[in-house]
Amino acid sequence: MNIKGLLLGSAAALVAVSGARAADAVVIAEPEPVEYVRVCDTYGVGFYYIPGTETCLKVSGYMRYDIGVGVVGILDTWDKQDLTEGLGAASEVNDTYYKRARFALRVDSRTETELGTLRTYAQVNFQYDVNAPELEVDGVFNAITETDDELAIEHAYIELGGFRVGKTDSLFSTFTGYSSGVSNDGLVPYGPFGTHQIAYTFNGGNGFTAAVALEEGGDGEGAYDVFSYALDDYVPHVVGGIGWTGGWGGISVVGGYDAVYEEGAVKGRLDFNASDAISLFVMGAWASNDDNIIVDAEGFVVDASDAQNYYAPWGGEWAVWGGGAWRFSEQATFNFEIGYDDFENFSAVANVDYELVPNFHIIPEVVYVDNFASDVEVDDNWGGFLRLQANFGS
Repeated sequence: MNIKGLLLGSAAALVAVSGARAADAVVIAEPEPVEYVRVCDTYGVGFYYIPGTETCLKVSGYMRYDIGVGVVGILDTWDKQDLTEGLGAASEVNDTYYKRARFALRVDSRTETELGTLRTYAQVNFQYDVNAPELEVDGVFNAITETDDELAIEHAYIELGGFRVGKTDSLFSTFTGYSSGVSNDGLVPYGPFGTHQIAYTFNGGNGFTAAVALEEGGDGEGAYDVFSYALDDYVPHVVGGIGWTGGWGGISVVGGYDAVYEEGAVKGRLDFNASDAISLFVMGAWASNDDNIIVDAEGFVVDASDAQNYYAPWGGEWAVWGGGAWRFSEQATFNFEIGYDDFENFSAVANVDYELVPNFHIIPEVVYVDNFASDVEVDDNWGGFLRLQANFGS
């Protein structure tokens, strides 16, 4: 075999081997593209797009621990040692701590539609409380302390455009911005909270807002409420309000009509921003009823026809509140609130909200309550309160 034949034979062998290997080659499929979570900045911080959709979702909430003593503690509880020894109504009366551990979970979804923003919102509270349910011993009512696990749906509603339907706080309380930044706000009550609601809010885009709501009512919020305010026929409670806000502050007025007891209430609020660090408010309310509850010699209610009004949980016909906030450092804000009503109930609350590290707040608070019309010196009208709260997702 000559050199030329050897070279041709070798080339043929290489071609054959290469063809065989090409036939056995494994083809690797292209990987599917990964869809990473996208930030949705349309509605503020914390929203992201649910993968595969144009719906924005925000999950947030907080962990909170509250400790109360004095007037914001559990007051007038039977001495359990006395009860076990058979002393009954002769038992001593003690005070003890109020405590609550709460986990609040908030879920907020939003989608743009041809009719406006479609929103769903819910807040669920999981908590462990110290309570003082009433107990009758030898014909005398008092209380013993108990601990309970609790589940509460604070908000659960749907919004489309300006319409809202679901469970939330009454428009009578929310339209004027609740009250202040203290933990124990509304010791002189300023309105009801949880209720079924169908509402519409108009936002003019220039600071003007107007709202109207049909509400179902529920349990009363104040010390003078005797009966339930939930509807007993097909006529709903009605609330309406108008307001305007600007750089200097804002003004708002809201009115509510209780369809069960056929009474009404109106409330107005003025906010003033004294500086970038200081904000103040004053709020006043009037009700058509005067809370004149007639009781018999044994203390049982015999006539409350002129007392019940879902939208007026304060005592008497009128009430006033004032307060504000002073952010005196990047981490600390001083909050205060004062309340007073027609029955001479007075409350004063002040705290410092200190953000120790981002999203973790330590809030010590001092509370004072009294009734100036009473000549009886009420013990424990001072109270102390401590709130520890860690926020997430906001």
